[in-house]
Amino acid sequence: MSVSDTSDSADTVGGLESVTRGRVASLTGIRAVAALLVVLTHSAYTTGKYGQGYLGLVYSRMEIGVPIFFVLSGYLLFSPWVSGTASQRPAPSVRRYAWHRVRRIMPAYAITVVAAYLVYHFRTAGPNPGHTWEGLLRNLTLTQIYTDHYLYSYLHQGLTQMWSLAVEVAFYVALPFLAYLLLVVLCRRRWRPWLLLAGLAALSLVTPAWLTLVHTTDWLPDGARLWLPGYLAWFLGGMVLAVLRPLGIRAYGLACLPPAIVSYLIVSTPLGGEPTTSPAGLGEALAKAGFYTVIATLAVAPLALGDSGFYSRLLASRPMVFLGEISYEIFLIHLITMELVMVEILRYPIYTGSAWLLFAGTLVVTIPPAWLLHRLTRVRS
Repeated sequence: MSVSDTSDSADTVGGLESVTRGRVASLTGIRAVAALLVVLTHSAYTTGKYGQGYLGLVYSRMEIGVPIFFVLSGYLLFSPWVSGTASQRPAPSVRRYAWHRVRRIMPAYAITVVAAYLVYHFRTAGPNPGHTWEGLLRNLTLTQIYTDHYLYSYLHQGLTQMWSLAVEVAFYVALPFLAYLLLVVLCRRRWRPWLLLAGLAALSLVTPAWLTLVHTTDWLPDGARLWLPGYLAWFLGGMVLAVLRPLGIRAYGLACLPPAIVSYLIVSTPLGGEPTTSPAGLGEALAKAGFYTVIATLAVAPLALGDSGFYSRLLASRPMVFLGEISYEIFLIHLITMELVMVEILRYPIYTGSAWLLFAGTLVVTIPPAWLLHRLTRVRS
């Protein structure tokens, strides 16, 4: 399991006139929440907490950081297309969009991948099936999930979280085609928000259909469980928010957070399956996909749709914005630093120790190099 935030809120939302400075700050702040959840769930896994009954499932479901990142990407990246259609302006340049996405994610990612291969070359760690030249190429090109026997093909110990970045990049590639399908083919370049929402609802059926396919057939590689169709509903949650915003629909933290928390507690039961990224049972996979879509969309909705209350102000605070700005870099390097903290500082044997102490130690060690990586590779306006 893992996460990635590859959308840059300031870059993506900068062209939307109605997006205020405060709301951009809160959207950056929730990226910090998502990244911290990912670090904590990996800390719990590494210290063996997943096997502790209901509490273990609660820890494992902190992978909800991944859906939150995906919802954010759906909202931020689809908004320019929606805004253009609603105001009868030309669609965004696909070439410019593609260049911004590459420029945003690849420099820091390439540095991290090369660093991981160098670090683990000099460490006793294994087995690392991805620790080959082909594995390096696959990881650098984010094609490591497009294979059979995924766990034994190109998985690298310091880069296991990058499956979600591969999914995110697949969404980047698909988004211009989805926008064309929805806004040109379906809506005929006119602002028809309710028809657009119906189209998004129809597209959401791709996820249960794909999950059914990969759980009931054996002709696809096992890596297919990690492909974009299985997670498309999470991105669509954000795309729905992008459509609702021009309609003036509001969402409030006091209304959205309680059902999100209740949903989280429900999916933390065996209903959502074992503490794995891809549940073995079809029913568990469908439940998890559905609940995660609801939880992540509700978490982002108040920030995207105009709430200015405590929830938004908290996420717009300076500490949250600072962590949000380097959340992508934290995501990239935290497994490498976590392993170093676990082995070299805390001296924990694998699957033992305090998850919270490992979490705190990992953050202390991760934040400075994450900040430096961000400074070296950030997109400058």
